[in-house]
This record gives sequence, C-alpha cells and structure tokens, in this order.
Amino acid sequence: MKILDIKDKDFDSRFAAILGRGEECSRDVEQVVLDIIAAVRGRGDAAVLEYTNRFDRLDASSLASLEVTSDEMDEAFARCQPEDLAALKLAVERVARFHEKQKTETWLSTEEADVMLGQMVTPLQRVGIYVPGGKASYPSSVIMNAVPAKVAGVPEVIMVAPTPDGEINPHVLVAARLSGVDRIFRIGGAQAVAALAYGTETIPKVDKITGPGNIYVATAKKLVFGQVGIDMIAGPSEILVINDGSGNPAHIAADLLSQAEHDELASSILITTDRKFGETVAKEVEKQLKELSRESIARKSWESYGAIIVAGELNEAIAFSNRIAPEHLELAVNDPFAILPQIKNAGAIFMGHYTPEAAGDYLAGPNHTLPTGGTARFFSPLSVDDFVKKSSIVYFSKGGLNRLGDDIVRIAGLEGLEAHAKSVSKRLEK
Repeated sequence: MKILDIKDKDFDSRFAAILGRGEECSRDVEQVVLDIIAAVRGRGDAAVLEYTNRFDRLDASSLASLEVTSDEMDEAFARCQPEDLAALKLAVERVARFHEKQKTETWLSTEEADVMLGQMVTPLQRVGIYVPGGKASYPSSVIMNAVPAKVAGVPEVIMVAPTPDGEINPHVLVAARLSGVDRIFRIGGAQAVAALAYGTETIPKVDKITGPGNIYVATAKKLVFGQVGIDMIAGPSEILVINDGSGNPAHIAADLLSQAEHDELASSILITTDRKFGETVAKEVEKQLKELSRESIARKSWESYGAIIVAGELNEAIAFSNRIAPEHLELAVNDPFAILPQIKNAGAIFMGHYTPEAAGDYLAGPNHTLPTGGTARFFSPLSVDDFVKKSSIVYFSKGGLNRLGDDIVRIAGLEGLEAHAKSVSKRLEK
C-alpha cells in the first residue's frame, strides 16, 4: 500500500501513474471502433446483429428479436422481490423529485417597449441511454439516465444494454419501466452507440446518447459526437476522501472499496492530516478486501491506483482536491460545511461522516453520472439541462428597428459585411 506525503519531493511523479490511468486508449482501440461505426453506417441491422452475436455470444436471427417485449418486462416484475421493487420505486421517486427542481421554463422579457427578447426551452425528441452489462448489473444507471430525460419532457427514450449469453438482469428491466423507458434493445458496445447515432432499419436515430460504458463505448461516443449529442466521455470511476483524523477508519475503508470494486482502473484515494489514522485505514482496507465477493477486481484497483496521502493541514488537502477535481469527493471531517466554500472542483460532494458516496449512487436524489478524470473542472453532473435545448427569441417592432438600426448597420460596416447592413438599412425609415 502506498502511503505518500504530499511534501515529498517525488510526490508528483509517484502520483502521476494514478492520474494517468486509463489514458492508454490506444490507436488500436480507436481504429476498431471506427471500423465498427463504418460497418453500422453501411450495413445497418446486419452489422449490429453480426457484432452483437459475436461479442455477446448470441445466436439472434434478427435485430428486432433483440428488442425486449412487454411480456419480458412483466416477467421481470414477477421475479422482483417486493422489497427490491419498493427500493427501486423509492429511488425513482427521489431522483425525479430532485431533478424537477432543475427544470427551467421558457421566458420572455418586455423591458423595452419596442423589443421583446427571450429563450424557449424545448425537450429533445428522442434520446438513447447506454446501460453497462457484463461485470455487474446497474439498475441505478437506468434510473439516473432515464428519469431526468423524462422529467425534461423527452417523448421517447431508447435504452441499449449488452446481454452476454442472453442474460439480462430483471432489476434493470424493472428500473427501466419505472423510469419511463420506451424501448429496450439487448445490444451493447460500439455497435450500439453507432446504431443510436446513425439509425438502422430497426433502431431509430436519436438526438443524444448518455450513459457510461467500457473503453470501446467511450471511444464510440467520442467519435459520433457532432452527429449526435453526448453527455460526457466517462473514464474509470474515482473517489477522494478528505479527512482530518476524525471518524471511523472502518467507514473510510469501506467507502474507498466501494469505488475499487467497480473495475480494475478505478481509483480510491484518502488524503488525511493524521498519518496514524491513514495507516489504520490501510489495515482496515486489507481486512475488508478479504470479505468482498469482487475481491480480485477491488484488490487490483486498490494496489494499482489506490493511495493514502498525508497532508500537513486541511488547506493543503483541499488545494490538492481542487487540483485533481475528483468525480466523488467525501468531506469526512468534523465540520464539512466550514470547508465547503473552498471546494471548487468536484462532481459530487458528500458531507460528513454519515454520508457515504453509495448514498448518492442509488437514491439520495442527485445524479450519479458524473465527470471523471479531472473533467469536473469544466463538466457538471448529468441533469435535466442535458435533455433540453434552448432557442433564443428575438422580436423587433418597426419602432425598435428604427431605434437600433443605425448601430446595427454601423457594426456590420466594421466587419465589412455589406449585405448584413443592407438587410437592416432597407427597412429603416429615412
């Protein structure tokens, strides 16, 4: 286990490997994805079916046969335990209630008697959401992507999810119905992203694609951006815990491992002002690792990209956090509200000793689709804003154009755009 002192001369170089994880998205991966996108654009359903059968070990005869039916949805509900169904319903309700507060309305300003300005807010018409499959099942990802889309007023949400060997978790389907998903296809990978971006005979073209996935999915989203909108390029998950020596080391260890179990590239970091506390956390992590069903994944993540960092004071820890802009930030300190104003870059902030990051993953209310890899410096969590577009509204009466027209003509002249100027001057009363 790496215990680093932030004042060490070689700290930056030793920490660089953690910051650079996942950057080896080689040109080989990009070329594979480009080939898949080209095949889907050229051959539509046939290409998507071919890749899906190969990668997910299926034997489907048509793409239409991979759409989830109403009967399959009913069967999923029948297989869902009442307690599980109640928990998923609670999550949907809480996430919807939070996102309702994010809605913005069309507005018009009439501050000037002869000019009216405003903004029209319109939901996207069709959105595609990607839900990962394979190493784990994520009904929470369904909720976090579909609910804000529906709150925003998106009429049609198309969900894609890979189903290796034909298996699909019933809780994923239940979450989809509860969240208002309209259609579900059992496809994944770059081929699913390409199908949503360009459309095929069976899968309709969407306006935007959201949701996390593996390196091939992330690369595909990057490459189709511009043809469709995307939420963000999501990298491996990460958590940073700021600690002042207070709290229970077992709780901190559990929080670090909650990210480490995601995948081998996940990063879990504790920065504390108390070295002894950090050493105790390290021992507790090792103890808890042995109790995890996903121990091999969590251990590789922890040993490769985990770290305990000792800082001289809280301000030093906060400055470090702002520099790396973590996806998940826990303020495991005695008074988190006292240092909150100093936090500038973080995807989501979890306050105090009784707010584990997992609460935000599932049902606290805010979205768990968050910027990773330092992009919290300029990206925000997925929100209702991601599922609407805004159009500017401009209205001039004749008097308004007469009042402002000369200045419009003058600025057009500064740019040497004569036709622009004439489109105004020909309307002016002289």
